[in-house]
Amino acid sequence: MTPTPRLSATLVAVALAALPALPVMAEGEIHRVAIHVDESDPQVMNMALNNVANLTRHYEALGDEVMVELVTYGPGLLMLMAGESPVEDRISAMSLEYENLSFAACGNTHRAMSDRAGKEIPLVDEAKMVPSGVVRLIELQEEGYAYIRP
Repeated sequence: MTPTPRLSATLVAVALAALPALPVMAEGEIHRVAIHVDESDPQVMNMALNNVANLTRHYEALGDEVMVELVTYGPGLLMLMAGESPVEDRISAMSLEYENLSFAACGNTHRAMSDRAGKEIPLVDEAKMVPSGVVRLIELQEEGYAYIRP
């Protein structure tokens, strides 16, 4: 029996529907990543910066873009403290190298640390102050950012 055109089209449709769905990666996608640092450990800070470099290289090799916001609060605010950060020079260099990278400092933590110190704690020029680091992480995730905690 020779299949009719209608039967052939039905068989093709059924066969295609039975194939597992394969992810389609179109060039030019924009990925969004929030990296969370809440520890004063220089190894954690360097791992976070390594994550930025590695994921940026990965996505650029695919022809994609990636936007990364590194959010600090609690003891992790040390990462963004001018003159105190163990990774201050690396932050400066990476900020020049990676246009896709931004740094957010928790305003609540900054205020508490400044009050304890009896003076305003200076932050690196690359840092932007946000009202709350925790809230900023929630906002970023609600905007579709992937969450990474080294």
